[in-house]
Amino acid sequence: MSDFNFVAVGLRVVAVEMAALENLKPQINEQFRQACELMLACKGRIVVTGMGKSGHIGSKMAATLASTGTPSFFVHPGEASHGDLGMITGQDVVIAISNSGETAEVLTIVPLIKRMHAKLISMTANEASSLAQLADVHLEIGRSEEACSLGLAPTSSTTATLVLGDALAVALLEARGFTAEDFALSHPGGSLGRKLLLKVSDLMHKGDGVPVVAEDTLIRDALLEMTRKGLGMTAVVDADGRLTGIYTDGDLRRCLDRDFDIRSMHIRDVMNARPKTISPNLLAVEAVAMMEEKKINGVIVVGADGKPVGALNMHDLLKAGVV
Repeated sequence: MSDFNFVAVGLRVVAVEMAALENLKPQINEQFRQACELMLACKGRIVVTGMGKSGHIGSKMAATLASTGTPSFFVHPGEASHGDLGMITGQDVVIAISNSGETAEVLTIVPLIKRMHAKLISMTANEASSLAQLADVHLEIGRSEEACSLGLAPTSSTTATLVLGDALAVALLEARGFTAEDFALSHPGGSLGRKLLLKVSDLMHKGDGVPVVAEDTLIRDALLEMTRKGLGMTAVVDADGRLTGIYTDGDLRRCLDRDFDIRSMHIRDVMNARPKTISPNLLAVEAVAMMEEKKINGVIVVGADGKPVGALNMHDLLKAGVV
């Protein structure tokens, strides 16, 4: 085994990069506000560009912006010089990232960006650099020591750039009033999307799958309906089909505790006449919150006419990944 102290090096890297983020704080200033306002007013797209490690950070920045309500994409500056510049329009705002501010591939496309009257935001560590001087707004990432012992590998500088990009994205998110539901629309395949986009109508049992009995049904017959549908409950309706109550497994246990004759008593005599109900248009995550608050495992879904249109239990929500 090596005697090399990996832990010490790791801790030093964390400390150096934390210092870089501290140095970034003063850069959240008037220029930051101007950049946000420029991006918020953009009628086109936010186009992010950068070479090497700055390009990797730029790609992530564009993805974060796009997923938080600011339409954005990444363009490689080398490819931009060979045709991809056509992806940029005069209505766009371009964010050009270069630690030195002198990256040749980025500087090559700047005159063309300016010629089409697209706004340019630079992100560099040198406000006197060529890129910073050409930009409409310059965001400085701060001059920080790289965590690499050689002082060469982009480490602290890329971390600061990434955090500055996150600060832009979150500031714009809040300025737009971007909601969790808006976020879910761009993440429909993930668990967040399932939680925030699925409605009760997407998960509830429908049609013949809904346990329903009339008020004059005997308890024993209601139990047969509950057994057939397997939801541990049944809706109770009047002659017009409107919900008047609910009967659950818990109600059955209470009947047995009180020695009721389930063979001769009608369901209307023992049902819960004030059942908790939900709308089919309710979000599934709201149904979870309601069921947890009321400490119930199942609920009848009722339409605008007061008639049962579905039934939902906690198992359905668990199966869908909402809980």
